[in-house]
Order: sequence, then structure tokens, then C-alpha cells
Amino acid sequence: MSVQAFHVQDFEPDTGMKGLLPGAQFGDSFRVAVNDDTLDARQAAERMFLRGPGWISGLMKLRNLVVAPLGLKTPTHRKTIVADSIGPFPVISDTPQRLVAGFDDKHLDFRVIVDVTGNGPNRQVTATTLVMTHNLLGRIYLATITPFHRIIVPAMLRQVPN
Repeated sequence: MSVQAFHVQDFEPDTGMKGLLPGAQFGDSFRVAVNDDTLDARQAAERMFLRGPGWISGLMKLRNLVVAPLGLKTPTHRKTIVADSIGPFPVISDTPQRLVAGFDDKHLDFRVIVDVTGNGPNRQVTATTLVMTHNLLGRIYLATITPFHRIIVPAMLRQVPN
């Protein structure tokens, strides 16, 4: 694999993507090139969530300790594959080209969308995150995690070409 295959590109999600979470106030997308014509969206998501670096699991455990007293959901980064979930997130819809996962909570709703497009050397995997906050706690939470999110998602996406 070439070094280029591991380059993660950051860009804004298109307006059509926001239809997956109407009212979303936050959205970002990251993309990586892959040379695997057989890779589908579920496989890409599994590589992202189940092969992630160990430091991500450590951050998730810390996050869960901090937010549990606030009554927020505390999913675990399971290393198992369940038909209706990818890692800690319930799957909302799943096609070979797109997997949508996420959940709604009292402070915010979020979706992670994994898209696989193109063929051969032009094949790309895109991870898009959409968030809709409901209250002050949601806005504070989003502001707090965004710097981590912008490091974690590209690190997870880099697991896809491997």
C-alpha cells in the first residue's frame, strides 16, 4: 500500500447528509483512500471501531466515568460484532454502500455514517459525524469532546486500509 492510502482528508459533509439527522448543528467528515474493491460499509465500520488504537478505549472509559454521574449513556467499546451494532453504537441502517449508527440521548442525538464509494484506486471510505444538541449540557459536552473527536475519528479511519 502506498503512503497516500493512509492520508485522511477532512471536509464538510454535504447538505444532503444532514437529512440523516434533521436539525444537526454539528457535522464533520473525514475520508481515506483504500484499494479494496470488495470492502463494504459494514466491513469498513468494523475496521474503524473494532481495530482502533488502545488509547481510544482508554479515553472512552474515562469519558464514561465522567458522564455517568450526569445520567448520560455510557456505551462500551466492545470488541465483538453484533448484527445490530458496531462497537458501542446501535446500527440504524445498513447497506453495502452506507452504514448509519448512533443513538439519541437526553443531551444530544448523534449519527456516525460510514460510506464506501468508487472502485479500484479511486475507492474511498468516508466517516461523517452529525450531532444535534438538546440543551446546555449537550452544547457543553459537544464543545468539550470536539477536540478529541477531531483526533479520534481520523485515527479510527486509518485502520480501514490495514
